[in-house]
Amino acid sequence: MELIFDGIRTALALIASLDREVLAVTLLSLEISCCATVFSLLLGVPVGVILALADFPGRRLVVSLVNTGMGLPPVVVGLFVTLFLWRNGPLGFLEILYTPAAMILAQAVIATPIVTGITIAAIQNLPANLKLQVRALGATRMQTVWILVRESRLPLLAAVMAGFGGVISEVGASIMVGGNIKGQTRVLTTATVMETGKGNFDVAIALSLILLTLAFSVNYLLTLIQQRERPR
Repeated sequence: MELIFDGIRTALALIASLDREVLAVTLLSLEISCCATVFSLLLGVPVGVILALADFPGRRLVVSLVNTGMGLPPVVVGLFVTLFLWRNGPLGFLEILYTPAAMILAQAVIATPIVTGITIAAIQNLPANLKLQVRALGATRMQTVWILVRESRLPLLAAVMAGFGGVISEVGASIMVGGNIKGQTRVLTTATVMETGKGNFDVAIALSLILLTLAFSVNYLLTLIQQRERPR
C-alpha cells in the first residue's frame, strides 16, 4: 500500500508541475482518439442508418458481422493494419506505419463497428410508424433519413461516448502500429505500459490518472449534452 500512496503523491506532483513530456503524451492521445472517433462517426453512422432501414439479401449476416466487430480484439486490428501498412502490404506505399496516422486508422477500425452497431439499434428502436408518418407528410427519402437520425440523436451520443471510450483506452493496436516512439507515437496507454515495465510506478500512476480524467471529462461533457436533450 505504501508503494501505491507514494506513487499517487508523486503522480499528483508530476501532474501539477505540467511536465512537458506528460503534457505532450496527453495532447497526442487526445488528438489521435478524437480524430479516430470522428472518422468512425463519418463512416459508422451512415452505414448504420443504411443497415437499419434497407432490406437486402444477406442483411442479417452483415449486421451479425457488425455486432461481432463491436467486440473485435484490438491486437487483431493492430496485426491486420500492420500487415496492410507494411512496406510490402497493399497500403505500404502510404509509408505511414509507426506514425500517428496509422494509429488513427487502427483506432477508427476499432471504433467504427461500435458506432455502427449502436446506430442500427438506435434507428430500429424508433416507433415503427414514424417513417410512414414522415413519408405521408411529403418528406423526400433524404429528408426522412435526416428526421430519423435527428430523432435518434440521444442514443447516437451514446455511440460517440462508446466509440471514444473504446479508442482512448486502447493499447494493443496502438503499440503495434505506432511503435510507442518517444515524441512521435507515444500515447497515455502505451506510455503507461512502458513505465510499469520499467518499474516507474509513480509515472505510470500519473499517466493512468490523466487517462481516467480525460475519459471522464469527455464523457461527462457528452452526458451533459445528452441529458439536456432528454425529453422531460
